[in-house]
Amino acid sequence: MIIVIDAQANQDERAALLALVERVAGHRRPVATTCIGESEVIAIDQAALDTQALDAIRHQPAVAQILTPTTPYQLVSRHFKASPSRIVVGDARHCDPVIIGGEQAMPVIMAGPCAVESREQLLETARAVKEAGATVLRGGAFKPRTSPYQFQGLGIEGLRLLAEARQETGLPVITEVMEPEMVEVVADYADILQIGARNMQNFPLLQAVGRRGRGKAVMLKRGLSATIDEWLLAAEYIVAAGNPNVILCERGVRSFDPQTRNLLDLACVPLLHELTHLPVIVDPSHATGRRELVPTMARAGIAAGAEGLILEVHPDPNSALCDGRQSITPAELRTIVYEARLMVQIMQDADRLSQVA
Repeated sequence: MIIVIDAQANQDERAALLALVERVAGHRRPVATTCIGESEVIAIDQAALDTQALDAIRHQPAVAQILTPTTPYQLVSRHFKASPSRIVVGDARHCDPVIIGGEQAMPVIMAGPCAVESREQLLETARAVKEAGATVLRGGAFKPRTSPYQFQGLGIEGLRLLAEARQETGLPVITEVMEPEMVEVVADYADILQIGARNMQNFPLLQAVGRRGRGKAVMLKRGLSATIDEWLLAAEYIVAAGNPNVILCERGVRSFDPQTRNLLDLACVPLLHELTHLPVIVDPSHATGRRELVPTMARAGIAAGAEGLILEVHPDPNSALCDGRQSITPAELRTIVYEARLMVQIMQDADRLSQVA
């Protein structure tokens, strides 16, 4: 159940409403208070309330509206917010702000190396991806790897290098955070906090980026075997903890066929647009695991309606310390950016023609 607070309610009325909800719900029932767009809301499981408690809440002067979404996820559902969310990434003091979602005309292209390997490698790649048309720089300072003997990233030094690359290029930065205790540290350097597929259901981490992420956007990757509902409920954790700036990233799910790294589920893109107001990004690099397939699946992702792409780019993919097999070159990125923008323009023109007809 979502309680929308009246914008005209004073602080005493707001406090009285929250105190009542927490009292009738009981200390074992979580109560979320957050702001989404223009609305300040309280979310709670309606099963925690009896008829008398519901009536008491309805008569509170601070209550503007009570909504009862039909899905287990409430705050991220279209039932609660019909219009697509518009997320502004980046601080004008440090980089060029980028809009993701809403009614932005062109797709957002996030590009860069899987891992920050060195200052020279990162700065060379950052300059190249900007020249190719990317609007966000990606790079892993901390890398979760299947084997403990694989390169794990440069850690804090990698974050510093990402901040330097942002300062030089003006590109906002996205990087992964892996531990709740590191959320504030990563938020000091990054403009988007990435939650990797392996951590999609790391609930303490989800709550930490919601509460302590300083309002930075969060890109939530789909888990290796996660259903759509599980994915959206993971997003609900972040929003319920206080951060509505969530971006969903489809990066493929595990399948039985070893020919590709994962199975890219592009049907989820239009489906998510029906179910949620959150923007959707597609990751064809992790989905395919093969650089020769990345351009085709990037086009397919845009055609499916994704608001953008996240791509692994390396100046010399064959020498990359992480995921070189799926990394493309800056020249290939330039082609993908051009094709993505052209496809969006064609689809927009087709929509206008169909409306006229």
